Amino acid sequence: MMAATMLVILMTIPGLALFYGGMVRSKNTLSVLMQVLVVFCMIAVLWVIYGYSVAFTGGNAFFGGFSKMFLAGVNAESLAATFSKGVAIPEIVFAAFQLTFAAITCGLIVGAFAERVKFSAVLLFCALWFTFAYLPIAHMVWYWDGPDAITDAKSLETVTAAAGWLWAKGALDFAGGTVVHINAGVAGLVGAYVIGKRIGYGKEAMAPHNLPLTMIGACLLWVGWFGFNAGSNLEATGVAGMAFINTIIATAAATLSWLLVESIARGKASALGAASGAVAGLVAITPACGFVGVMGALVIGLIGGVLCFWGVNGLKRLLGADDSLDVFGVHGIGGIVGAILTGVFAAPSLGGSGIYDYVANKTAEGYDIWGQVVTQATGVVTTVIWSAVVSLIAYKLVDLTIGLRVSEEAEREGLDVTSHGEGAYRL
Repeated sequence: MMAATMLVILMTIPGLALFYGGMVRSKNTLSVLMQVLVVFCMIAVLWVIYGYSVAFTGGNAFFGGFSKMFLAGVNAESLAATFSKGVAIPEIVFAAFQLTFAAITCGLIVGAFAERVKFSAVLLFCALWFTFAYLPIAHMVWYWDGPDAITDAKSLETVTAAAGWLWAKGALDFAGGTVVHINAGVAGLVGAYVIGKRIGYGKEAMAPHNLPLTMIGACLLWVGWFGFNAGSNLEATGVAGMAFINTIIATAAATLSWLLVESIARGKASALGAASGAVAGLVAITPACGFVGVMGALVIGLIGGVLCFWGVNGLKRLLGADDSLDVFGVHGIGGIVGAILTGVFAAPSLGGSGIYDYVANKTAEGYDIWGQVVTQATGVVTTVIWSAVVSLIAYKLVDLTIGLRVSEEAEREGLDVTSHGEGAYRL
């Protein structure tokens, strides 16, 4: 679990930072690197102050409590439940692992409004959004008392009543399709609308300035994602191994399907397309990785690559928003695709794991594909609405207090110099 935690940090810094840094114009490279790094640091601090407590303690169906502020009671002896009865891990390690999820989720959002937002505004928005969007969704999807608390039907009712709202409904999200990707994708899209388009958008060339950086970042994301997906099993078991290979297969399939569609549409397969397709596959398999078989991962990857290509191209034009680095097109659409298809391919008849019955201590019989898809859709819709409302309010609050956007002069000169007094390559 500590190795998985370090891998998720690798996903964020340097992986996500370089992926984004190469896609902006050269005058904004350092600003994006700084935003990802410093947002990670800020969320890490907020997580131990109150984030872990709000997400992972009992309270109600939507929020936890404050009993573990500053990680009170979380020490070298305290234990956290896994998904197996009688198996636990150090709670301090679980808290560290979940810290990295919160940090990368906030980091993902900055790609949507890259090249035009004040550094201070990025930090203030992320602090508000983390508090009122990330923590409640994480609690709703992932909080429960653990399998050891379930011994019979009555105790299952007690655990379900105390769990997060979406967990209690039976929503499946192995590693963060709703909590991380849809949540961040929607926040990014709302930001693109509220903040407005970059100066010259649609009229001036805004091509990525350094595709090798983007490719390196994408590959680091892929390597780090094994911590993200396999680590979410919390145990080194066959399920972790399944999540591991699915993270390879779905990503490879999505890269190929993206490039195929791109070749048909544009006549060429691009390096940016390969990098974007890989990330699309990683996103799409995230909610499903421990619940589906290899066939399911293959199909999810193929579909995810095609639909995310459409999200970055066709849908983006329909929405008319300047989502700078396609946060919604890749993470929003990929997360939705993966979350819905989890309900299909988790079926044992399609090679999936089904739903585990902790009362009978075996896989439950009679998996209902349509019923599970409806439950998955409930999770998707809940996340979209919650994140959109919180994001809109948070952006407006930031704009009213310190202002969201840099001046036109600063935007034209580039945020590296105007916000940080430095240049990525030369001044």
